[in-house]
Amino acid sequence: MSLMKWLNRRLCFLKIFTKRSLHAKESKNNEAGKFKASIQKLPRNFQEVLERYRNPETGQIAVTPIVNALRENGLFSLDDPRLRPFFKKLSLDEMELSNDDYAAKEQFSKSRFMEVDTFIQSIERGYGLVTRALRGELTIPNWQKFTEAIGRIFTYGKKFDQGQVATYIPQLARIDPKKWAVSICTIDGQTESWGDFRDPFCMQSVSKPFTYAIAIEQLGADYVHSFVGQEPSGRLFNEICLNNVFKPHNPMINAGAIVVASLLYQKEVLSTRFEYSLREFDRFAGGGRISFNNAVFLSERETADRNYALAYYMREHKCYPEKTNIREALDLYFQLCSVSTTTNSLAVMAATLANGGICPLTKDRVVCTIAVRDTLSLMLSCGMYDYSGQHAFKVGLPAKSGVSGAMIIVIPNLMGIALYSPPLDMLGNPVRGVKFAEKLVEEFKFHQYDSLVSSDCEKIDPRI
Repeated sequence: MSLMKWLNRRLCFLKIFTKRSLHAKESKNNEAGKFKASIQKLPRNFQEVLERYRNPETGQIAVTPIVNALRENGLFSLDDPRLRPFFKKLSLDEMELSNDDYAAKEQFSKSRFMEVDTFIQSIERGYGLVTRALRGELTIPNWQKFTEAIGRIFTYGKKFDQGQVATYIPQLARIDPKKWAVSICTIDGQTESWGDFRDPFCMQSVSKPFTYAIAIEQLGADYVHSFVGQEPSGRLFNEICLNNVFKPHNPMINAGAIVVASLLYQKEVLSTRFEYSLREFDRFAGGGRISFNNAVFLSERETADRNYALAYYMREHKCYPEKTNIREALDLYFQLCSVSTTTNSLAVMAATLANGGICPLTKDRVVCTIAVRDTLSLMLSCGMYDYSGQHAFKVGLPAKSGVSGAMIIVIPNLMGIALYSPPLDMLGNPVRGVKFAEKLVEEFKFHQYDSLVSSDCEKIDPRI
């Protein structure tokens, strides 16, 4: 081959190569232009997330680092409706999503990609949440460190095996006393759980703050408190007594809760009253696991001599609205106590109170801020039966316990905590729950007056 022919062929090759390169570059630029156009209407911060995790070669979104960041920030659950479509798109709907699931961890050790449009559509309800998680701007930024500390407190609480399971309701007497569960949920919806958190239990008296908040939302504080007081009773939770103006002392004890139940949806039949109440509980839980334990309801109703005595004693002193059906009021009260849930869902309910009445998972305003303020005030002063004063002094946080072993703690503007341990102390509070709460404020700046203590205090503030 002559030199001239070789040069001509070489020149042709270079022209073709250059043309293809220019075409590829032009195509790449066109793709980039289309990408920018497709995300133009999205929030600016979320656009930056897409640009950061977009593969320039394929145009797809690298979802592996996003999923890992969500997990590290406590946002790895199918219970969260904001992220459920995203996880389902990743074919994880059949997997149990938790930090203890090694299968999930192994699956996400490999690179996963998703088309831009698919990613945007699946994450539509969580633009802001995902952006804040990736930027470390959630309520508790160092989630891993915080949950490790809570895990240690959970283990600490497990060693306390004192107390007795409630026996005056036969169904509760059969509960396994070894059960121990803790769940937490922040006002951003960061969640984590330990122990028997999947096991359902009846709320019992833990339902009372939510019933009271619903009544305030519906009827107003003035009307509700024309029938029930606001003071600690200083008596046992089921004692037959009223205050000096012949009202139940507060809505957190049996007498007050029976009266509050009589106020709910007064014009409706009993079945509808319970249906509507259960619907509101479901809103508090963000669509979580809320159900009804009929066996406990029947068991409680059959052995409720003290509550019947209380109810008729209050009728004698005209504690109810006119024409109140006492039997229906009691049945609704028993039904509300027999609502069944798990610590996972109960923590979301508590977090809704911590978030001023807005569910962290759905952003649904369940009750107004006044209802939340009044509910938390009464939980702090009256929520732990005749231990309420000591709890307010030592722990300084609104809480409510129940004879099933359930307990909630609300840290306003931060999180809700749900605990479950059936053995109770002499005052009717779960032994492990009380110990957990006391240890919690020993380690963290959660007592409502910790801000007044010197900055040299060794307690941890997980918010910073």
